[in-house]
Amino acid sequence: MLSEPSTVTVRATLPAVGAAIGDIADLFYRKLFDAHPELLRDLFNRGNQASGAQRQALAGSIAAFATQLVEHPDTRPDVMLGRIAHKHASLGVTAAQYDVVHTHLFAAIAEVLGDAVTPQVAAAWDEVYWLMANALIAIEERLYARRGVLAGDVWRDWEVVSRTEETPDVATFGLRPADGSPAPGFQPGQYVSVRCELPDGARQIRQYSLSSAPGSPLRAITVKRVRGEGTPDGEVSRRLHERVRPGGRLQVSAPYGDLVLKSAQAPLLLASAGIGCTPMLSVLEHLVSGGHRGPVTVVHGDRSPDDHALRSDHTVLTGELPDASAHFWYENPGPGHPANRTGLVDLTGLAIASGTHAYLCGPLPFMRSVRTQLLAKGVPAADIHYEVFGPDLWLTKD
Repeated sequence: MLSEPSTVTVRATLPAVGAAIGDIADLFYRKLFDAHPELLRDLFNRGNQASGAQRQALAGSIAAFATQLVEHPDTRPDVMLGRIAHKHASLGVTAAQYDVVHTHLFAAIAEVLGDAVTPQVAAAWDEVYWLMANALIAIEERLYARRGVLAGDVWRDWEVVSRTEETPDVATFGLRPADGSPAPGFQPGQYVSVRCELPDGARQIRQYSLSSAPGSPLRAITVKRVRGEGTPDGEVSRRLHERVRPGGRLQVSAPYGDLVLKSAQAPLLLASAGIGCTPMLSVLEHLVSGGHRGPVTVVHGDRSPDDHALRSDHTVLTGELPDASAHFWYENPGPGHPANRTGLVDLTGLAIASGTHAYLCGPLPFMRSVRTQLLAKGVPAADIHYEVFGPDLWLTKD
């Protein structure tokens, strides 16, 4: 809880800080990478830095946390903190790195806001920062402990044992630990980080959902090649598609992620778009292997049936559940697919059972649209869960 004097100061300065938080985040990252170029090379996603997405995510999370502290002092935004902590744990973030961030973030605040940053203002926002940082550090320490790894030591060598071309731009890689040890368990819906050395020597990291079920002897990740369409192609996805074949090795983190089933007893809605289907397929396979008998509604949107990665698995797994239905929307359904719906996902005519727990994964506009539709159908916000591939920009516009 924020102290009373700091609460008063933060409430008074939040509009000014909020208005400048984008400039602060931009200057912060420039200062950070000037002092520690290795962080841009080997930890932060260079594509997200170039697009500005990571700056927006940082600004949104700080503003949301500070607003929560002054408007709802008796509660903590644990969902937001948990999502950030899982991402950090999958990257191997350590407590010491929060000191580095603090140094350059507060230098940026002082430079952007100038004389407005009095000692009182600096102390209040310092308190905000460390409340958030210490909460994240505590959650991350628990996540590391559960996996039996030391903070920052999340990487293991995995052997690529299979590669399946799902579409021209999507491939599934089957993996097993290179040292012969059992693959670590995970919950369906979780992801791993993959660290890939690029031609310039950088070791860039990306997260990929595990597309197999926890009971499988192998682990599988399904990777879509990111084509820039006016911006550079995805560095890591391009490298994986062009260079990785069976017999190769990848550095893979322990599994993390909080898009996991909260209640298997409730009616379920699994909604995805594009490559966001991968965690949903892991959930579906888990439900099938566990003999799940409750109602499950599967929703997916894509450009066309040919672009729908793992479409057959999506259909077959849904069909193996006794009380499940699949509903696919395609912007270009093409001939020969009369059962599919045309356009973007529209839940208007879809019955949503009372007590449904919804799980969403896909591009942000898709998830916002589906969430809005579910709220209109009476699904409580607390029962709508989502996963974002890349920086969490939800908070920048919510």
